[in-house]
Amino acid sequence: MPTVRFTQNIQRHVACPEAAVEGDTVREALASYFETNADARGYVLDDQGALRKHMLVFVNGRTIADRDSLGDAVDPRAIIDVMQALSGG
Repeated sequence: MPTVRFTQNIQRHVACPEAAVEGDTVREALASYFETNADARGYVLDDQGALRKHMLVFVNGRTIADRDSLGDAVDPRAIIDVMQALSGG
């Protein structure tokens, strides 16, 4: 089962404990996670179900390619990291 993890930065705003989830794509894995944490869904995804502009998702350390439909494949041992995109100077 893939594992979904959220950075501490996000957890200051919404509780998001690490969890093993079902799913063959990023969308399926996150949907599985959000079944038990609807507050996290609203923080990570927009009203169309796409990744919010200030969020990043990595699978095994690599940025996902599909920010809209979240169709990137994940294997059962995948680590999915969700974090905020930070900018500034």
